[in-house]
Amino acid sequence: MIHHWTLQQLRLFEAVARHKSYTRAAEELNLSQPAVYIQVKRLEESMGLPLIEQSGKKLLITRAGDLVYDAVVEVLSKLSSLHLSLNDMKGKVAGPLKLSAVTSAKFFMPHILGRFLRIYPDVQPQLTVTNRLRISERLAGNLDDFVILGQQFPESLDLTMHPFMENPLVLAAHPDHPMRDRKNIPISELAGERILVREAGSGTRSAAEELFAKAGITLRPYMELGSGEAIKQAIMAGLGVSVIPLASLSLELRYGQIVVLDVDNFPLHRMWHAVHLKGKQLGLTAKVFLDFLIEEGKLNHAEIITIANKEATNQGA
Repeated sequence: MIHHWTLQQLRLFEAVARHKSYTRAAEELNLSQPAVYIQVKRLEESMGLPLIEQSGKKLLITRAGDLVYDAVVEVLSKLSSLHLSLNDMKGKVAGPLKLSAVTSAKFFMPHILGRFLRIYPDVQPQLTVTNRLRISERLAGNLDDFVILGQQFPESLDLTMHPFMENPLVLAAHPDHPMRDRKNIPISELAGERILVREAGSGTRSAAEELFAKAGITLRPYMELGSGEAIKQAIMAGLGVSVIPLASLSLELRYGQIVVLDVDNFPLHRMWHAVHLKGKQLGLTAKVFLDFLIEEGKLNHAEIITIANKEATNQGA
């Protein structure tokens, strides 16, 4: 019977069907895998039909499951729109603000959110920091008000992009690197360097690969690491050089733990974007935060330029 179906069960089924995985759905919703499995099974029992079947290690959605999934997506979308409309009618910047960001955005997004909350304390932010693949999945599933990405967008989706802050990428090295005091280093000399890279699919890595390819250099990673923090630790250990966002280096540059090499074609000028599906209607809270993000981006851009100028002055001394 319909009155036995709960909204939570429908949400859980939608996540499992979209990911084709109980584990991935549980991670997204911050629940345990058994809890998700039990609730979906209870939903199937109340509907009297199997919605998901197991085939080896794969989950398959049944014909009934497809029908339920389409209906649930529509219901959840309408409920989300209703919530936004009610908040807009109240004219108050409050309630949930759902955002996702790629890993390298963690250096600035919490600070921007903190400043926003000091102005609008009734907003309840939910920030998911994850890799680019998961961000693409969240975009496709319309799970957030918008997501924070660099310049590598999922090609299969029709998107609206709001650029809000420059994201210069620099070549970072250990302070004792022999090229430290050189100027206008030809990019061709990087062919002999030990290059540290992020995992495949990283926007920073893709930008570096694109630049090296244009320069006729084949990028042969010396070491692949799974986070920007790991890359920085490897640089400070003298393991190699790496292309890395300048904004993530403020502390290391200040204390002389890392230097930026003056290499031709650097810095790479990239932009951060707030991205959502085309046609998506943002609620009042999301609209206000997007405007705030763009203004903060202008201020942060000035800070990044200050860091770059200070680094250039230090190396020229």
